[in-house]
Amino acid sequence: MARGFSLSVAYWEPFGNCLLPMSRPAIFLIDNGSLRPEATFGLRDLAANLTARVGAPVEAVSLLHSYKIPVEKLAGVPATVVKSRLRELLQEGQTDFVLLPLFLGPSLAVIDFLPLVLREFKEEFPELQATIAEPLAGMDVENPDPRLARMLADHVRAQLENSPDAQVSLIDHGTPIEPVNRLRNAVARQLAQELGQTVQPCSMERRDGPEYAFNEPLLEHLGEIEGFSARTLILAMFFLLPGRHAGAGGDVAEIAEGVIDQGIFHEVKMTPLLGEHPLLLEILEERLMAACPLPATI
Repeated sequence: MARGFSLSVAYWEPFGNCLLPMSRPAIFLIDNGSLRPEATFGLRDLAANLTARVGAPVEAVSLLHSYKIPVEKLAGVPATVVKSRLRELLQEGQTDFVLLPLFLGPSLAVIDFLPLVLREFKEEFPELQATIAEPLAGMDVENPDPRLARMLADHVRAQLENSPDAQVSLIDHGTPIEPVNRLRNAVARQLAQELGQTVQPCSMERRDGPEYAFNEPLLEHLGEIEGFSARTLILAMFFLLPGRHAGAGGDVAEIAEGVIDQGIFHEVKMTPLLGEHPLLLEILEERLMAACPLPATI
């Protein structure tokens, strides 16, 4: 099994070996993609900082969506997506790739979509050698990388300084696959240990149907939890980059305003996103090096 495809045999499959000692990989830092320019700018900033950290070029590339952003909103530089960028580089003769997911855990975009794209390209370009690094949380959704909780704790403590009696909820988008939800809950438990207080996990939204009930409670339902009724709620944002859901004017902010309007909480404070924490680059560097150590000559 190629390094980087080790999350689970059920999720991952080998896609060639890693790089030959003197070859130079094309490294993609990959997010899901967004129609909002600030998400692309955030991804580019992380790629540039990671480039400086590891001493090898890291490209900001999205799975989907971002190519639709008008170029004039992106400082004249169009966003790129995986399919088009892979094809462009393969046609230029590049054969070795390291794909570094900017994903918290084993989302469907990474465990299904990205391997499918690689299989399709492998048929057309048999020389393709690609390695997918592990997600930020690591391999075990029940025991995720504790640095994620530490990052969240740093952000929450800054909010608690002015609201020491606030209650804390860790919020994510919500997911159609249970392992990602278990990851969120595990990080919430780690965060509770870091803070020394209760942390209630919740979701921004969920799909209809009892099979997706594991996402409950939703943010808008927190008031139904007995004892969860402080005047101030701190939302530990389990999101990486700003976009339609997180950040200023996002869906979470809109739902939080509704919670206040309903009188469930007097105020809701949202922490900065994980992409703003310097520890994220340390994790990304480790995931990259574990997937495929870079030659010292690069």
